[in-house]
Amino acid sequence: MALEALLAELEHHGSTHDARTEIRAGRLLNITRETGRFLALLVRAVAAKEILEIGTSNGYSTLWLASAVNDADGRVTTIEHSAEKTAMAAVNFARAGLDGAIRQIQGNAGAILPTLSTESVDLVFLDADRERYQGWWPDVRRVLRPGGLLVVDNACSHADELRPFTGTVEADQDFLTSLVPVGKGEFLAVKSGRAQ
Repeated sequence: MALEALLAELEHHGSTHDARTEIRAGRLLNITRETGRFLALLVRAVAAKEILEIGTSNGYSTLWLASAVNDADGRVTTIEHSAEKTAMAAVNFARAGLDGAIRQIQGNAGAILPTLSTESVDLVFLDADRERYQGWWPDVRRVLRPGGLLVVDNACSHADELRPFTGTVEADQDFLTSLVPVGKGEFLAVKSGRAQ
C-alpha cells in the first residue's frame, strides 16, 4: 500500500479510536502529521541510520521515521509495552512495505534499554510514559552516539509533566537543547561530539 494513503488512514483511525476510548492506556495517542514530517526531516538532517523509538503504539510515528531512514539503508528499533499495540503496528509496517527497516521489541523499555549498546544510536524518539523518562535518562544518554539527537514529544502540551526530565537534560553540560513548537511541542537535545 502507498505510504501516504496508509498514513492518512491511520490518522483517521487514530482520532476516531481515541475519541471513543476513555482509558488513556487504550488510546493510540499518535503524533501529529506536522510532527511526523518534522521527524522525517530530522532523520535526514542528522543522517541517522540507527534510530531508537520508545512508544510504538500502532506504528504511525515509526512509519515516518522508517520511511526516512530506509533511504539510507538504516533501521528503526521501536519498543512498545503493549502486546496488542505491537501486533497492530506489525500489520501496519508490513502494509507499508517497511517492515524490513523496523525491528520491533515488545516489553518494558526500562528493562530493554540497559541491554542496548553504548553510543549505538543516532536518534532517540521518546513518546511513551513520560513519568519514566527520568529513570531512563542514564541509558538514553549512554546509547546516543556523540552528535546524536534526542527528540521528546509533547514538550509543549505536557510541559509541566516533562519539566523534571527536560531540566535534567538541560543541566547536562554534554547536551545542547531547544524547544520547537511543532505539533504538541518537540524538545530536542544534541549530544556533544566530545569524548565522553
